[in-house]
Order: sequence, then structure tokens, then C-alpha cells
Amino acid sequence: MKTKPEFKRSACAIANTLDILGDKWTLLVVRDLYLGKKTYSEFQNSAEKIPSNILAERLKRLQSAGIISKQSYQQRPVRYAYQLTEKGEALAPVLKEMVIWGNKFIPDTISMERVEKLLARQKRQKLT
Repeated sequence: MKTKPEFKRSACAIANTLDILGDKWTLLVVRDLYLGKKTYSEFQNSAEKIPSNILAERLKRLQSAGIISKQSYQQRPVRYAYQLTEKGEALAPVLKEMVIWGNKFIPDTISMERVEKLLARQKRQKLT
């Protein structure tokens, strides 16, 4: 017999998505992964200066939600590189629409064209 899933608040897709992504830091970590950042120190060097305790918690949350994965690249001390999973990659249209909305309604935000140039440069670097 199939049991009904348990939801924190309701079966609303928006509410459940916000339970995972709905704070001021989480999507910035996802954004940074799209822009080629992979390590804890690279995330900390972002313009928004996410506090280290919050960054650690958001990385754990994203990993437990299956949005990112991590692999060790150094043993002493252990250090990890993070990457988007297929589930995380599927957030690209959401981020794109947020950029479009921000460009339309928030003056002087970074344009979609500039974001696309950053992404293209990052993809070229991956290929080399």
C-alpha cells in the first residue's frame, strides 16, 4: 500500500521548494556553482560574503536535497569540491528568470548578457 508523502507545511510545490531554497543564501551558492566555483573558499570569496557557518549549513542542505554532490580533493585536511547534480542543473531556468526579472525591475543589476558571457567563459575553461 502506497503511503502519502509527509510535507512540512502543505503539498504546495512552491512551499516545498522554498523549504529547500527559500533563504537569501542558498540560490547564491547554486549561482556560484553555475559560474564555476567549486570549493568552500571560492564560495566565501563571493561578493555577498556568506558567513562560514551559514555556508557550511547551506552546502549540507543542498547535498541532502540532492542538488549538489561533493568529492574530496585533499586528504589532510580533508577538503571538498562541490558540483551540481542533474537536479541542481535543472534550476538553471529559475535562476535565468530571476536575472530577467531583476534586470527589469531593479536598476543597475548585472545584465543577462553579462551573465551569459560569464557562463560561456566558464564553459570554455572547463573544456581546457
